[in-house]
Amino acid sequence: MTTVLPLLDAPGAACCAPLVREPISADDAVDLAHTIKALADPTRLRLLSIVAASEGQEACVCDLTEPVGLSQPTVSHHLKILTDAGFLTRSKRGTWAYFALVPGALERVALVLTP
Repeated sequence: MTTVLPLLDAPGAACCAPLVREPISADDAVDLAHTIKALADPTRLRLLSIVAASEGQEACVCDLTEPVGLSQPTVSHHLKILTDAGFLTRSKRGTWAYFALVPGALERVALVLTP
């Protein structure tokens, strides 16, 4: 006896669930990829975490080198990437640079990816 299976791609049959919201544009995807790439580094994630956990969500670069075990120039490089990606702001006080979390920066990334 031969078993007949129904055709899954019969004319008029929907193959996929319909979109329930507008997906991001190609340009927005490029921007988001740049932003996510800035986060896709263990040191940068730790630096963001340290700044977020600091009083006022702000930290001096002098307080960030020891916890991550890297030199000040290397930490400054990572902080510049996070600043350029819009996660941190930088202010100069005397000879030191202070970095603060940009309010809502992490939430904006999550919003694009959440239904």
